[in-house]
Amino acid sequence: MLLVLVIALILLFIVGVPIAFALGISSTIAVWYGGTMPLESIITRMFSSLDLFPLMAIPFFILAGSLMETGGISRRLINLASAMVGEMKGGLAAVAVVTSMFFAAISGSSPATVAAIGSILIPAMVARGYNRDFAASVQAVSGGIGVIIPPSIPLILYGVVAQVSIGSLFIAGILPGILMGIFLLVTVYIISKIKGYSGGVKTNWREKLLALRDATLALLMPVIILGGIYGGIFTPTEAAGVAVVYAFIIGFFVYKEITLKNLMGIFIRSSITTSIIMIIIANAGVFAYILTRQRVPQMVAQHFTDFTESAIVFLLLVNIFLLLVGMIFETSAAIIILAPILVPIAMAMGIDPVHFGIIMTVNLAVGMVTPPVGVNLFVAAQIANTSLERIAWAVLPFLFVLIINILVITYVPAISTYLPSLQN
Repeated sequence: MLLVLVIALILLFIVGVPIAFALGISSTIAVWYGGTMPLESIITRMFSSLDLFPLMAIPFFILAGSLMETGGISRRLINLASAMVGEMKGGLAAVAVVTSMFFAAISGSSPATVAAIGSILIPAMVARGYNRDFAASVQAVSGGIGVIIPPSIPLILYGVVAQVSIGSLFIAGILPGILMGIFLLVTVYIISKIKGYSGGVKTNWREKLLALRDATLALLMPVIILGGIYGGIFTPTEAAGVAVVYAFIIGFFVYKEITLKNLMGIFIRSSITTSIIMIIIANAGVFAYILTRQRVPQMVAQHFTDFTESAIVFLLLVNIFLLLVGMIFETSAAIIILAPILVPIAMAMGIDPVHFGIIMTVNLAVGMVTPPVGVNLFVAAQIANTSLERIAWAVLPFLFVLIINILVITYVPAISTYLPSLQN
């Protein structure tokens, strides 16, 4: 049954079936071939994979991100980032990184961050003389911060699957997300200096303060969300609902850039994005259930423990494995399938499950900018009107830096565990 499952999945990948449907179809073929489970159990398992209260946060955070994007928040965050770092070498590229850090604290989605910020900054960078592929690659890798700095949809999924506090995961993602942003800013500066990309117009302190005032309401959103969660006022799921209400009030009544006319478009876009993620979760849940019935987690754990009893070596192997998985698996599916397998092994070796969740998420965030399933690359390439092959070459220097970033986060646990320890 397990062999049929793997062969069917590989064949479906080869013929180009989307990963969400490939997981579901291969699972159905395996169940039919094995004959030990009724086919009706697939539907039951799909619904049970979705019937979890914490997953309600996903559609709400997606809707909140869409409301903030349409409501003028993206533009105000870009203006603030431009006032802060726009004058440095490669100023607009640096603005892309910093704005993505701001927007990451709103959207929780990597592709949404690339689309919201890149649709404004990629054309602006090209107009200022930046190489088109470089502009697209900067925005693609910067969007990865969107799944590390809270709120984060992958962290919600990891918390649900691994039964780890989502609030602790959220606060644990703050410092790694900031560190990733710093690594990218340094890389942008070095490449811009080599290629001669100049900075923008220098802004004085008055202009910086005006940009900060204009973006204050946008910056308050993550403060309200995270403050409410850590203050015990509401759960992460309830916080997502609060985010939607706040985003609507600011965009509709304060900035007045959301209208009744474009509200329906916001709902449609959010529904499509949510449905894609939920289909992946449902089918990945069935796939993971079959793996569990076939005792794959126990077999993998045995292989790891036979190979090494060192946590250092184990984490190195996990990083290599997750980077490879991120190239071919969508992030949500990878977390649902792999977290139940890897987390018990990590805990047995004395690795904090919160720290391990950050390691998984950072690795899979890098997977979003590696072909062939690098969703951030597809979004950035479409905006920049360039090919996936060209942007894949341009992103290589950033991938090298991100791998160093992964190793630092992996082997310095305090980066992930310090803030949660203060909360406890």
